[in-house]
Parts: sequence; C-alpha cells; structure tokens
Amino acid sequence: MSQTDEYRFQVNLGGMIDILANHLYSSPRVFIREVLQNATDAITARKELGGTAAEGKVTVELSGSGEQQVLMIQDNGIGLTEEDIHRFLSIIGQSSKKGTDLLASETSFIGRFGIGLLSCFMVSDEIVVLTRSVKEGVSMEWRGKPDGTYTIRRLETELPVGTQIYLRCKPGSEFYYEPAQVEESLFYYGALLPYPVMLSVDGETKRVNLPSTSWMRDPEQLRSRRGEVLELGYRLMGERFGDFIPLRTASGRTGGIAFILPRSINLNSKRLHRVYLKHMLVSDKAENVLPEWAFFIKSLIWTDELQPTASREYFYENEQLDAVRSELGTCIRQELLRMAEYEPDRLQHWIRLHELSMKALAVEDDEFLRIMHRWFSFESTFGRRELSELIREAGGRPLHYTSTVDEYRQITHVAAAQSMLVINGGYIYDTEILEKLHWIDPALQAERLSPEDVSLSFTGLTQEEREQYYSVLRVMDAALQPMRCRTELKRFEPASLPVLYTISQDALTLRSMENTVEETTALFSNVLDSLKAGVQQNAGYSTLYFNLNNPVVARIFEATDPQMITAATEMMYVNALMMGHYPMNRNELGLMNRSVLHFINWGLGNGQNT
Repeated sequence: MSQTDEYRFQVNLGGMIDILANHLYSSPRVFIREVLQNATDAITARKELGGTAAEGKVTVELSGSGEQQVLMIQDNGIGLTEEDIHRFLSIIGQSSKKGTDLLASETSFIGRFGIGLLSCFMVSDEIVVLTRSVKEGVSMEWRGKPDGTYTIRRLETELPVGTQIYLRCKPGSEFYYEPAQVEESLFYYGALLPYPVMLSVDGETKRVNLPSTSWMRDPEQLRSRRGEVLELGYRLMGERFGDFIPLRTASGRTGGIAFILPRSINLNSKRLHRVYLKHMLVSDKAENVLPEWAFFIKSLIWTDELQPTASREYFYENEQLDAVRSELGTCIRQELLRMAEYEPDRLQHWIRLHELSMKALAVEDDEFLRIMHRWFSFESTFGRRELSELIREAGGRPLHYTSTVDEYRQITHVAAAQSMLVINGGYIYDTEILEKLHWIDPALQAERLSPEDVSLSFTGLTQEEREQYYSVLRVMDAALQPMRCRTELKRFEPASLPVLYTISQDALTLRSMENTVEETTALFSNVLDSLKAGVQQNAGYSTLYFNLNNPVVARIFEATDPQMITAATEMMYVNALMMGHYPMNRNELGLMNRSVLHFINWGLGNGQNT
C-alpha cells in the first residue's frame, strides 16, 4: 500500500500584494478606502453596543516628508482584542465566524481587516496597528510586513479605545502621501460617511467629508433643498445640473438623486453613475444600476443591499440588482408622469433635450406612451412637428409613415409637392411608437406608406403619349433588365425630380443578399445563394418611374438614338440609387462608369446634341 503525504499550500504574500495592486484594485489609492471602511465599521460596531461613547470620528494625520512620510488613521471605534487580532489580522482570507460578534457580522459591515488591510502594502513596507478594545483594557500592537512575518505584543501604555494604523511611505509611493492627494482620496471615497473624517497636516485640522444629512434616509426632502442638491451634484460629479429626481426603493435600503443631464447625449454613451455601498464609494463608473433607457440621467446612489465584487468596485448582476434597478427606473418614470400632469412646461423642456431616451421608455411602457406621445416630435413632409400637431393636420385621417429613412427620402419630394402628410418613421423607436398608437387610443391610426403607394397618385399618360413613347420605354426596359428593374413613364410633382425608384421588401432583401455575396467568403456565399433561391421567386422587379414633367426626361423621350437612350437610362438609374442611399453592387458601379464615359465621348464628338 502506498503512503499518502499531506502538504500545506505555501502562500506567497508578495505575490498576493502584486495581484491586489495590478489586477484586483483599479489604483493603489484604494488603500484609503480600505482603512476608512475599517474605521467606520469599528465606530458603527461600538455604536451598536450602546452606552455613552463619544461621537464617532475618524482622524487622518500626515507627518514627515518624502520617503519619511507617515500616514496615521485613527478611529474611536470598538477596537480589537488579542483574539480579534489573530482572527482578523493574522489569518488572511479566513472567513469570520458569524454570531453575536458585531465585527464578524457580514450583514452590517463591508470593511474587513485582513484582505482589505493587505492593500496598505501597496504603499507601505510595514503596517503598524495599535488598538485597544472597548471590551478589554489591554493595549495591543501588531506589526506586519509584506514577506508574511508579523509580531504581536502587549503595550504598557494605555491607549484610548479604538484603533490607530501607521503607514510609512514606500519608495515610489510618495504621490499617495501628498496632502492634496490624501485629501482628495478621503473625499472621493468617504464624502457620504456618517461620521466626521478629519485631516490633520502641519498642525491644521479640517473636516474632509460632507456633514451628515437626513435626506439620505428620506430623499423626498431633496425637493425643498434644490440649490443644496444641485451644488452637491457639482461637487461630487463635476457637472452643473439644472434639475433632478429623488430616488428611493420601497424598502428604503436604496436611495439617491437622478440628475437630469443638461445636454443631449448619444444613445451609445456609457451610463456612468456614482454608487455608495453603506456610505462608502464603490464606483463612479457604475453602468448597470439604472435601466438602459435612462441614459439622460447621471445618478448618485446610496445602498446597503447590493452585493459588491471582490474588489468592491462593481456589483454582481443578480436578482437583487435587477429588483433595485427596476424600482429606481419606476421612480424616474413616475416623476415624468407627475410632470406631465402638474408641470408640462418643465417636462417639454426635458423631452426636447432627451427625446430619444423618452421614446425608448415609451416603447417599453404603454401607460407612459399614452401620457407622453402628444409631445414627441417627428420629421414629416410638413416639417418637424409634435405628434399632437400632426394628428390635427391629419384631420381624422390615418397618419402615413415610412418605416425607413431611405423610403422617406425617396418619396419626400413627391409627397410634399402633392401636400401629402408623410412621417419619417425610420429613426429609432419612431415606427414602434406610431404602430402602438391605436393601442393607446383607437381613434389614432397609423399606416405604413411605401414608395409604391405614392406612385399610385401619379398622373398617367394619354393613349397618344403611350403610343408615342412605347419604343423608347422598350429600349429603357432592355437597358435595366439585368438589374431586375422595369421602367414606367408618369407625370408627377415636383417637376424638378426626374425619376423615382421603388422596390418591394422582398426585392430589397434579395438586393442586400446579392451585395453581400460579392463581399463575403466563398463558404458564406454558398449559404446566401441557397437563401436567395427562396427569396428570388417572390422578389419581383423594382420600378424606375420617369417624370415626363421634368424637362430632361422630356428630352430623353424625344431622342431617337438607342445608344443615347440606353446611356441616359443607366445614368438616371444610378442617380436614383444614390438619391435613395442604396449601396451599389459591382454591376451598377460599372454601369455608372460606362454611362458617364459614354456621355463624355458622345458630347465631345457631337456637341450640338448635348
């Protein structure tokens, strides 16, 4: 029988510190957050014991200069017993046993001696902890080094109840000990801490964080402190805001301020919010605490119920975060609805600035759409108008819209010339909103309009004209046959528009496939070819309508030279494609080049016919 030997992992503490500095934490300055968190947790733990303890306070003191600088962080919290020192400082990574011990309660505190304290080794080659527990009168000292060695001893001196941490500047870390940098870091992480954070430099002491405020427990109080709130937004988030919405979940465990951005913002811009977990900053770049449609909001959030990642700089995506995100989104939605009822002018201002975001919400929420739709604006042949105006212009008739921008561009001149009201539904969310109108009000009807529908209003030719131009149309049809396009001759307004290109959805799909085949790999081309076969049966032909009211078109139809007619037809075809913003394939690009060269040669050689 073979013998099995048991071994213990050898932990390289230096390697762990390197991982913390280069992979877990975003910056070495996070050590400020860790020591602040330990201090405030200790104060909270002492407060929970009751008694007549003095008001909690954290004091940070800087002394010395250069590599001799020392940073001291002191709190008047619960302190550590000798047993606590062994549990929290000497066995890195061991889970604290849960029970009645306030420091071991995972539900009340997020700061932990141990892993968090290791972050101090990023800026110091030694950590010295002096402490005295409120439970025992013994003063203790713990000294730790990054090689994994440490010492513990009892002190003869009687320290005040609480903990002091001393960090001596590590070579290369002088930046993190500069007074301005320490002050900025203390405010960055601890601005909302419930206890005073005092900074002492060269004998001068001042409070760094904000005074404790009652509105963190009841954000509705914010409405009566407008100037104070907007100034807070500027100080914490570096931007001048003009308006805000209070946020609060039903449980009261998450609250905040949703600042409305004073400028339009791109739909794809990052949603960066500032989030505090148990009063300590977790992230100023949190993207997932509000719904995606709320991209016109930059929020300040405080919570005690979300689960931070190991670095405590982000939150886990879980059911709790989903629930909080949904409730905060509801707060914003309800405030907008309240504005619609009581402050319509204020609401219209924000809609004009952040209409895209409002439309995104309306697409998801029928009740919101029912209230807000009247103020949404759309591009139309009558100009950019609010939907309420367009409904009045329609006079009870259905609202006609195109589903793509390209379709609208094709027909806008024709429709406008005939006083047809057509809405451009090609921009994001617009078609979805128009299609949902009849659900919120049966009297509101919207119908999709295609270029083919506009062509039905064209004026046809007389029998004499059809006979006169029959032969020219045959030449034109032959020229465009390879492009699966047929030609028709009509009269329509405006006369300045020579041609109108229309294509069915199936034909457009086939066209896109053919263009893709030209640019993709052989393997993918074979797949597309098999798909094309099914589409091709129903695709039909596109149509190029020539406008006989246009002088150039009239001259083309008076021509007798088939080559000239063919070249003119090809030129009009590619011109129509460009006007409709259709990408051209190789054959069409070749067609354009050939027709241009033909006209140049023909014009140079026979100038009298140009």
